[in-house]
Order: sequence, then structure tokens, then C-alpha cells
Amino acid sequence: MWSGRTFRNTIVKAIRPNPCWNEIIWHRCIKMDDELLLRYNRQIMMSEIDFTGQERIINSTVLIVGLGGLGSPVAMYLAGSGVGHLILNDYDSVDLSNLQRQILYTSETIDEIKAEAAKRTLHALNPEIRLTSINKKLNDSEIFEVVKTADVVVDATDNFDIRFALNRACVKTKTPMVSGAAIRMEGHLIVYRTDRDDSPCFRCLYRPEDEPQERCSETGVLGSLCGMIGSLQATEVIKIIADAGQTRYGMLVLYDAARSEWQEVRIPKDVQCPVCGTINSHM
Repeated sequence: MWSGRTFRNTIVKAIRPNPCWNEIIWHRCIKMDDELLLRYNRQIMMSEIDFTGQERIINSTVLIVGLGGLGSPVAMYLAGSGVGHLILNDYDSVDLSNLQRQILYTSETIDEIKAEAAKRTLHALNPEIRLTSINKKLNDSEIFEVVKTADVVVDATDNFDIRFALNRACVKTKTPMVSGAAIRMEGHLIVYRTDRDDSPCFRCLYRPEDEPQERCSETGVLGSLCGMIGSLQATEVIKIIADAGQTRYGMLVLYDAARSEWQEVRIPKDVQCPVCGTINSHM
């Protein structure tokens, strides 16, 4: 195992010649704590992130609504990447049937409140970050208040009422939302950049009457599929926060695990959308 000083000397030699680095970024590197350098070095070494992106990640707040099959990998990867403040919202308890896919929990946490059990797991993974647990179903006004404190919102719930409420709050506060879903061997992902005028929102894609009648408890879901979709959600969150790569917002990405097939469908902004449309007034 390298010591912090050995790693610091190595990474400094590797990146100092980069002509894109100005003196401000360079001094940030020198001042960054050795343990943080070691913890996040695989991200810092990437030109798409480097110290500037890592600082953005460390200074960010992300709200995760739903700590189940999707929220579990999202939370773990965002905690591991160094998101400075994770707000964890779930009002359910851990059940034995959850353990097949909800990797935040173990047999020892059965019957515990998910948000509290998740908080302990994430703290053990990264004690450098701040964790806030909300162990209740939030109403519209409460959702709005918590959304406005976040830089990005992760929709990892299967509750349509909550998803619509999250969407309304994200549109009103111009907060990006990364949404995912998985059932059986099918999953999908879409990023809503509600901070941009040309992005659709959740209401452009779904109407209240579109709520699916099927649930994982009735039809089943492949555990590893939840891990795939959740990992993609975490990746999109990091890209937004760190301004790394391209976020193809408004693109519905569909994955059929049974056929190992990916599809993409562009979702246009609905000018008559009752939430984000330009013809009808917001909200």
C-alpha cells in the first residue's frame, strides 16, 4: 500500500506537465488532503474530471428518492465517488425479499428502516461525506423544500405520485433529475435537464393514467439488471455534477436484458405540457 506522500509525489509528477492546468488548479492539488487524494485518485487522474471535477463532486448535494434495487447502487457509487452530501429518502423497511437486488442491506438489517440502514452502510464506505436520512413519505411541499437544496435529484422510486411531485419540484427549481426503472428483464433510463429550456420533463413522457399496473412484487425483476440501471443513473449524476462528457438529456435509453439489446428514443419537449410547456403556464 502506498503512503499518502508516495502517492502525492507520483500523481504530481504525472499531472504537473499538463498545459491545461492553471496555477489555481495546481494549488488545489497541493492543498488537497492526502487521504482524499488516495481515495479519489482514480477519478482525479481522468482528464474529464481531474481536481476541478472532483471538487465539484465533493461540494455537491444529491437527493436520492427510493433506496431499493436502483437506489442502492446509485447511493453506493455516489458515496464512493465523494458526493459531499447525500440526502436519502425512503419510508420502507428492509425485507428478506429485498436482499436479492438491494445491495445496501444485509440479513442483519432485516426489519430496519431502509434510510437508516443505508446511512450506516454508506458511512462505512465513505466517512468523509455527509449523509441525511428522511424516513417518511414526503408530501408535495416537503418534496419541493428538499429538492431546492439539491444539485441533482435521482428518481429511483416506483411510486408514480412521488415521481410526478419530484418532477414538478425539479421543473420549478430547475434541478436536473435522473430517472430509472426496472422490471422483469427490462430497464430504462432518462435524464431530464429541467435547468435547460429545451429539455422535456417527466410529465412530457408520462400522464397520470400511464401508471404501470405491474409491480416487481408481482412479476419479478432480475437483481443484476437493477445494478446496471442504477450504475448508469449514478454515472449520469456524476457527469452532470462534474461537467464531464455529454449528457444526452431527453433520450430514453431502453435495455432488454433477455436479448442483450439497447434502444434509444428521443423524447421531445411537449410545448403543451402542463408542467414545463411553453403554451400552458408552469405548475
